[in-house]
Amino acid sequence: MSALAESTKALTETAPDYRSRPAPGIIAALFCGYLAIGLPLPVMPLFIHERLGFSNFVVGLVIGIQFLATVLTRGYAGRVSDRRGGKRSALQGAISCVVAGLLYLISAMPALSPSVSLAVIIVGRLTAGFGESQFVTGCVSWSIASVGPQRAGMSMSWTGIAMFAALAIGAPIGMWAYQIYGVEAAMIACIVAPLAAGAIASRELAYSTPSAATRLPFYKVVGQIWREGLGLMLQGVGLSGLTAFASLYFTARGWANAGLVMTSFGVGFIFVRLVLGNLPDRIGGYKVAAWSLALEALGQAMVWMASNQVIALAGALVTGLGCALIFPALGVEALKRVPDSNRGSAMGAFVAFLDIAYGISGPVAGVISTQFGYAAVYLFGTFCALAGAALSLTASRS
Repeated sequence: MSALAESTKALTETAPDYRSRPAPGIIAALFCGYLAIGLPLPVMPLFIHERLGFSNFVVGLVIGIQFLATVLTRGYAGRVSDRRGGKRSALQGAISCVVAGLLYLISAMPALSPSVSLAVIIVGRLTAGFGESQFVTGCVSWSIASVGPQRAGMSMSWTGIAMFAALAIGAPIGMWAYQIYGVEAAMIACIVAPLAAGAIASRELAYSTPSAATRLPFYKVVGQIWREGLGLMLQGVGLSGLTAFASLYFTARGWANAGLVMTSFGVGFIFVRLVLGNLPDRIGGYKVAAWSLALEALGQAMVWMASNQVIALAGALVTGLGCALIFPALGVEALKRVPDSNRGSAMGAFVAFLDIAYGISGPVAGVISTQFGYAAVYLFGTFCALAGAALSLTASRS
C-alpha cells in the first residue's frame, strides 16, 4: 500500500463520525426543556403585578434575576461541557429546572402571603437560571459536537429553532393555562417539561469525548469573544422587552391576544432559521449580524409606534425575523477566536452576554415603562439594536 493510501486510510479511520444535521434527540430535548422558560413568561408578570400586587419595577427585577443566576454560572456550565461533555451538562440543567418548577408551584399556594410568595418565586427564578445555564450551554455544545465545528452555524440555527419554538408555543400555552385553570396549572407544566427533556436527553448518544487539551481560563475566553458577545447583548434588549412587558403593554392598551406576541416572534424567527440557517457559514457572521440587527430595530420601532394590536404583533414578527440569525452569526465568529478545547466555555461566555442583557434590561425597562409608558420600552430596544448593527460592522474590521 502506498504512503498516500495509508495516510488516507488513517485519516478515514480516525475522523469523527459527524452528522449532516444535529441529532434529533438533542433538539427535541432542548425544545422540551426550554418550554419551562417559555411557559411562565406571560404568566409571571401578571401573577406578580395583579395577584401579588407588586410594581412594574419588581416585575422587571424578578424576570431579570433569573438571568443574573444564569450569567454567574455560565463559566461552570462551560467547564462541565468541556470536561464531561454537553450531555452531562444538559442533564444537570434539566434537574435544576424541575426544582425551579416545584418552587413556582409552591409560590402559588393561597396560604402564603404576597411577600413570601415573591421570595419563593425569586428562589425559583435563581434555580431556573442555574438550570438554564447548564441545559442550554450543554445542548448547544452537544449539538455542535454531533455535526462538527465546520457546521457550527447550522447547528446553532437548529438549537435556536428549538428554543424559540418552545417560547412561541410555551407562552400562549402558559397564558391559556393561567386564564382557564389558574397559575397552578402553568407551574405544573413548568415541572413536566424539563422532566420530559431529561428523559429524552438520557437516551441520546454523547457524540464526543471531552478533550484533554490545554484550555484557556474562562476570563481569557471572555476577553477573546467580547465584541461578538456585546453584539448579542444589544440584540437581547429587544427580546427582553417583549418577554417581560408585552403582556402588560397589551393589557394597558386594552388589546387581547398578548400570548401571541411570542408566537409572532417565533414564527418570524423559525422561518428565517429554516430558510437561511446556513447563511453565516456561507457568507460570514458579521455581515449577517449587521443586517439582522437593523431588521430587529425596525421590528422594535413598529411595536413602539403601534396604534393597534395587529401592528404590534407584526412588529414582534419582524423582530423575530431580525433576531433569527444573530446568535449563529456572531457565535460562528466567536468560535473562531478560541481553541476547540474551549468550545463549551466559549459558548458559555457568549451566551452569558445575552443573560446580562436580560438581567439588566428587565429592571431598566421597568423604570422606563414607569416613567414614560410601556411603548418606550421598545424605543429603547430600537436604539440598542441599531448600536449592535454598528458594532458588528466595526468588529468585522478588527
